[in-house]
Amino acid sequence: MMKSLKKTGLALLASTLLMTGYAQSDVPKGWHLKDLKTDGYYGISLDKAYDFLKSKNKKSTPVIAGIVDSGIDTTHEDLRPVLWTNKGEIPGNGIDDDKNGYIDDMHGWNFIGSRDGKANVTKDSYEAARVYWSLKSKYDGKTADQVPAAEQEAYKTWVRAKEDVFKPDESGSDDVFLERALKMMKTGDEIIRIDLKKEKYTVKDLSGYRATTVNANQFKAFLTAFSKDNNSEDLTNKDLIEVVERDVEKMNNRKQAPAAYRDEVVKDNYNDINDRYYGNNNLTVDDESAMHGTHVAGIVGAARMNNLGMDGVADNVQIMAVRAVPNGDEHDKDIALAIRYAVDNGARVINMSFGKGFSPEKKWVDDAVKYAVDKGVLLVHAAGNDKQNNDTTFNFPSAYYLDKSRPATWITVGASGPDAKSGLVANFSNYGKKEVDVFAPGVQIYSTLPGGNVYGNQQGTSMAAPVVTGLAALIMSYYPELSAVQVKEIIERSVVKPAEKVTNPENGAMVSLSELSTTGGIINAYEAVKLADTYQKKGGTTPKPAVKKRK
Repeated sequence: MMKSLKKTGLALLASTLLMTGYAQSDVPKGWHLKDLKTDGYYGISLDKAYDFLKSKNKKSTPVIAGIVDSGIDTTHEDLRPVLWTNKGEIPGNGIDDDKNGYIDDMHGWNFIGSRDGKANVTKDSYEAARVYWSLKSKYDGKTADQVPAAEQEAYKTWVRAKEDVFKPDESGSDDVFLERALKMMKTGDEIIRIDLKKEKYTVKDLSGYRATTVNANQFKAFLTAFSKDNNSEDLTNKDLIEVVERDVEKMNNRKQAPAAYRDEVVKDNYNDINDRYYGNNNLTVDDESAMHGTHVAGIVGAARMNNLGMDGVADNVQIMAVRAVPNGDEHDKDIALAIRYAVDNGARVINMSFGKGFSPEKKWVDDAVKYAVDKGVLLVHAAGNDKQNNDTTFNFPSAYYLDKSRPATWITVGASGPDAKSGLVANFSNYGKKEVDVFAPGVQIYSTLPGGNVYGNQQGTSMAAPVVTGLAALIMSYYPELSAVQVKEIIERSVVKPAEKVTNPENGAMVSLSELSTTGGIINAYEAVKLADTYQKKGGTTPKPAVKKRK
C-alpha cells in the first residue's frame, strides 16, 4: 500500500530526527483549494473555477469516480451523501440482482476479503519478498549465462528482488535491535493506553501527559517525532507500531518466505485471472484499514457547502469504493479486476493512490488499463513518496505498457507544497520528466477520516492524485461531451508553471519544474475550466457503462 508516511520505523528509531518540511501551523485547512493571488497559497483556485462555471450558466451531470484503495468509511457524514449506489442491486438480500457476479455490491466491491464476508485482508507482505522467495529455488546460485534466453527478464527481476530484500537499511539497524526496540515501544504504548484509558491516541492526547515509566516516556517522544516528521498530528500510536512492525517483517523476509496473508482469506485461484468473482461487499472493514481510502475519497468529492468538515473538489460526483489495497503491497490480480469492476459499473475516472516496486503479473494490469482506455476512462496514479526519479527506477503500476507504449488516458501525479518559501515540490515526492505528468497539492491536506465525523491532515502523492481526480470529475461533470483524452489534455495544458526554481527532492538541486515533470506545472481548476469551455464544441462522446454480466 502506498503509505503517506515518510519515515520508516528503523530510520525513526536510529536517528535524532532533524525535522524538515512543513510545520503544522504553516497552512490553513483546505489550502489546496485556494488561489495564489487571492490567498497566497499554490492551491487549485477552485472557488474561481466554480464562479466561472456559474457565470457561464453551466449545469452539471453526475460523474462516477472509482476509488481503488484500502476501503472507505461509508458512514462518514461527508461521504455518505456522495456514494455511488448500484441501482441494479437490492440491498442485503444476498442475491446478485444485476447478474454482474458480485452479490449486494451496493457502493462498490472488496476484492481482498472472503466470499462469506467473515474475514478480510488488512495486512499483507511485500512484492519484493514474494518475488524473491517464489523464484529462489529456480535461480538461486545461477548467473545470467546459466539461464535460458526466454527467462532472462524473470531472472533479472529476481536478482533485483533479492537486492531489495537484502539491501542495508538506511539506519544501519539489524533485526536484533529492531525486535528489542519494538518490544520496548509496545511496553511503553501499553502503559500510556492504561494511563489515558484509550486504545488509540494521538500526539495531541499526550500534550499534558506525564509519562510514568522510561518506556512510556520514550514512546511519547517517538510518537511526537513521528508526527512532526510526517506533518500530521492525526497519526496514532497504532500507526507508529504498525510502521515498526512492517520493518520487522521486512527483516524477517530475509530468513523466511512471507506469510500468505491474502491466499488464506480470499481462497481464489490466484493464477487464473478469469477466476474473478471473489471477495465481498465490506468496503470499510475497520477504521485502520479505511484510513487511507477515506481520506482520498474526501479529497475527490466530500459533499460541498454542507457546513461540515471540508469540501471535496468535485460537486456532482458519485464515489465508488473498490477495496484492493492492503497494508503492504497490493496484488496485481486484485488491481486488474478492481479497474475492470470500476469501468464496468460506470466510472469515468479512477483514482489509484498506491504503488510498489515489482509487478510480476503486469500483463494483467496492462490489459485492464487498455480496457479502461478503450472505454474512455481516465486513470489517475500517484507518483510515489520515495523522492526518486520514476524515469530511472521502478514504480508500478507504471505509465507505460510492457511494449513501452503509453496509455492515452493516464495521468501520473507528483505532490506540490503550499508556497515557494516552504517548497513548491514536496520533499518526499517522486518525480520524472517522462513519467510524471503534473504536480498537485499533496502536503498537509485536510480531509475525511474514518469515524463518521472525523477529519484530519495527511500528506503524500496519495493526496495529490485525488486532487487531480476531483478536477477531472469536475470537468467531466460540466462538460460531459468531452472525452477522457480531451480531459487529460485540458488538465495538462492548463497547469500553472512557477517562474521560480524548485528543489529536486532527491538531491536538493534547484531546477525548473519542467525538469521534474512532463508539463512543468501545477494543476489549476480555474485555468482548466476556462480551457474546457473552449473545447465544448469539439465533440467527443460520453462512454456508457460497460456492464458485464456474469456468464
